[in-house]
Amino acid sequence: MRWAVNTSLLFGDLPLERRPQAARDAGFTAVESWWPFDSVTPAGRAVEAFVRSVEDAGVQLVALNFPAGAMADGERGLVSLPGREAEWRDAVAATVGIGERLGVRLFNALYGNRSDGAAPAAQDALAVEHLALAGRATARIGGTVLLEPLSAAPRYPLRRAEDALAVADRVAAETGVGAIGLLLDLYHLAVNGDDLDRVVAVHGPRAAHVQVADAPGRGAPGTGELDLVPRLRALEDGGYAGWTALEHLPGDGDPFAWLPREDRAGG
Repeated sequence: MRWAVNTSLLFGDLPLERRPQAARDAGFTAVESWWPFDSVTPAGRAVEAFVRSVEDAGVQLVALNFPAGAMADGERGLVSLPGREAEWRDAVAATVGIGERLGVRLFNALYGNRSDGAAPAAQDALAVEHLALAGRATARIGGTVLLEPLSAAPRYPLRRAEDALAVADRVAAETGVGAIGLLLDLYHLAVNGDDLDRVVAVHGPRAAHVQVADAPGRGAPGTGELDLVPRLRALEDGGYAGWTALEHLPGDGDPFAWLPREDRAGG
């Protein structure tokens, strides 16, 4: 298993520029991050500081989220939101620009909540356009756009693996853009009631990235009721060779005590 660690959740109490080194100090050589800036178009000095912090720590940024709107206010992505088209174009340019500099190949695009002012069909059609735009931009650098089902977001329409894959298939059919992959977050899928064994068996071959946390509580593996290890082994047995990112809350004490230090460095 090739482990990565999500610096936004597990080191979110630290200043942004210190998070990559904190991950390295904990034994990880691969990290992922939510969009790390307050703006879709961050100042150049902020971008430079972020890029330098990753490079100086000697870690690989394997996945980066596109800007997802006002997350603290409940927004969960821009992809399907009408009236935010210019913002999305700026988001794609900024995210892929950083990704190109740091060798990122996975870019997570949160779909967006259902809007009171738009029909679901219109939002879905807009999402196809926006994902095609992002897919073309990321494909230029050999990248993939990720679609992620989420929990605890009642107005977010992608809740099961099939929901995300249906969108990816529609984008490919209508635009010819195939660089759209499934982000298989076992925590969100379990909370939403998906059968993890079935998901792994049926959709594991289409997983482009994997994230884990235990449930309930979104803590480290072993703190809840999910039996994650056999599911991860089944993914590997089915051919998955990508990253498995720890995207859980830090909790009390050492959040990585369950994972031997010698196993933390990505292969």
